[in-house]
Amino acid sequence: MARGPEPVDAGALCRIRARHPEAVAEAAALRPRRTLLGDSGRLMIVAADHPARGSLGVGTDPLAMAGRADLLGRLRLALSRPGVDGVLATADILDDLLLLGALDGKVVLGSMNRGGLAGASFELDDRFTGYRPEDLRRMRFDAGKLLLRIDYDDPGTARTLESAARAVDEMARLRLPVFVEPFLCHRDPASGNLRSDTGAEAVTRSIAIASGLGGSSAYTWLKVPVTDDPDDMARVMETSTLPAVLLGGDVGPADEGDTAFEKWRHALQLPTVRGLVVGRSLLYPADGDVAGAVDTAVGLL
Repeated sequence: MARGPEPVDAGALCRIRARHPEAVAEAAALRPRRTLLGDSGRLMIVAADHPARGSLGVGTDPLAMAGRADLLGRLRLALSRPGVDGVLATADILDDLLLLGALDGKVVLGSMNRGGLAGASFELDDRFTGYRPEDLRRMRFDAGKLLLRIDYDDPGTARTLESAARAVDEMARLRLPVFVEPFLCHRDPASGNLRSDTGAEAVTRSIAIASGLGGSSAYTWLKVPVTDDPDDMARVMETSTLPAVLLGGDVGPADEGDTAFEKWRHALQLPTVRGLVVGRSLLYPADGDVAGAVDTAVGLL
């Protein structure tokens, strides 16, 4: 039987927010913490920072992630599974999870730049509209994540590069790890939509650029896609000595999900790859079995 999400009472969360907004900070102050890497030296993180960029679609449903109570139920179930280390999300979602007690003993990554709204003309001018480094420290969270999309033909890239470098500097000053997610991108001439290039050469260049951001790389991690041809990953990952996690997005039908799991399994054997950060493919699997999808991903580690 498919193990779907447990129900979350959105009304109860709203009542706490309306009457006792200080409860979020109180929950953050009391949250039991852990080290970033446990005894295994691996990380299994569930990602849910898509909605803040207006990216709500999964598969053929353009608003699949719009139901907040449903999303929170899926996240709470995923975080309860053995081997799941933590979650990546924006403040609205992490605040809810704090109030639900779902973050106790988990690694918490705050998403920092969500200003490049999906489909917008300014998508690559990706402003830091989410967590600031001082917010992450104040909330006693464990790391931050920034998205770095690079289009050589889009002037907005330059401002994003500079902002990302300064964020890396500040995170290093506070001794907080920052996960940099780089992509080389281009606009589709016909539709105008932004496309990420996951070919071996493009991923190699994006890793080289991301690794050199800021005045110190001591606290920088990489969050990278598996290349179109997974056999290229060994050469691609030789570009940097920074620790890296693999990202995973919306993989569509079940057979595509099986292919994605195999690509991850292969890449996880590489010496600088420390784990997985996966979102929609685990939270919204084609067969509805959230727990099963999460357990399969954990098994890869």
